[in-house]
Amino acid sequence: MTGGALMPAYTRLPVTLVRGQGCRVWADDGRAYLDLIGGLGALSLGHAHPRWVAAVTDAASTIGLTTNLVTTGGQAVLADRLAARTVVDDARVFLCNSGAEANEAVLKLVRKHGLAAGRPIIVALEGSFHGRTIATLAATGQPAKRAPFEPLPDWVRFVAPNDVAALDAALAPGDVGAMLLEPILGEGGIVALDAAYLRAVRDRCDASGALLAADEVQTGSGRTGRWLGLEASGVRADVVALAKALGGGLPIGALVARADLAFGPGEHGSTFGGGPVPSAAALAVLDTIETEDLLANVGSMGALLRAEVMRLAPTGALAEVRGDGLLCGFRVARSRAAAVVEALLAHGVLASTAGPDVVRCTPPFTIAADEIDEGAKALAAALGEAA
Repeated sequence: MTGGALMPAYTRLPVTLVRGQGCRVWADDGRAYLDLIGGLGALSLGHAHPRWVAAVTDAASTIGLTTNLVTTGGQAVLADRLAARTVVDDARVFLCNSGAEANEAVLKLVRKHGLAAGRPIIVALEGSFHGRTIATLAATGQPAKRAPFEPLPDWVRFVAPNDVAALDAALAPGDVGAMLLEPILGEGGIVALDAAYLRAVRDRCDASGALLAADEVQTGSGRTGRWLGLEASGVRADVVALAKALGGGLPIGALVARADLAFGPGEHGSTFGGGPVPSAAALAVLDTIETEDLLANVGSMGALLRAEVMRLAPTGALAEVRGDGLLCGFRVARSRAAAVVEALLAHGVLASTAGPDVVRCTPPFTIAADEIDEGAKALAAALGEAA
């Protein structure tokens, strides 16, 4: 399989996958791998989960795309369930196709609110990642990702994470309409925001009249063992972006916002957003999380993976362990994360990087203890080899 016509937009691992079951995938040469990438966190139920497959198959064989000029039953049910589950006051839901689109909608919504109030600036965090569209890239606090496309929109002000004084300085001019943040910076290296910092952000947004927008694309939909990553701090956002794990492998995203902030007719749209098949997939994810008690499994298996890697890793090979639930980051010395990921292939395990020095593991919520043990042993061995 050549794939020579594909744009070289990704640094791909030298493996071609043809089949998956649970947390396991098989390559075209017949070799099996433990999948700790999990679709970069999107494959919440693993490969070919029977409830998910049945829901998707039934939806695809029942009705095709209708667009959003009408409502479909699954879409309406999904919106109600997301509104009830997501900790936003009197929530309204806009369904789209991806995390980037959800964050694009977030930026558009809070920008509209800020402009109306004479506060056009959005504060974001250094090291953050919110997507690769022009607006989400403008709000991404990683200069190397922005540089090839500059000049970008200039209404984003960046501050260091977990730095309340820097936040106060950014808010001081009185021109900030919203702050956008990830509770755990994903592409920025699995860096968690302190609960005290998140509470300070909420307090300052309330005092200044700014909105708090949470990018929960990686941390939300159960990835941390809670529905939202913010829940660990007790903080409520005004606007939330969801995607990745929500669809269990099909593209879907959601903007959940206070009713008084909601888009009106003609202000936003999506041809495919919330179509019958991805909505059915998302509802199957929600049902399975509840019936199989997967949030508890996410919490326990994530803690086990981090503890086992810490216990097994050779001395000096592991600099730090980060993350929450099954969003796990293992910081390695000398920016050798890519070398660790490559070494893992020889041990039959797939993982990814989150920057040059962090190995990222985002396996399905359904992962079992024996698979965690297998992954931890392989990761410890790969850390030693790369070091």
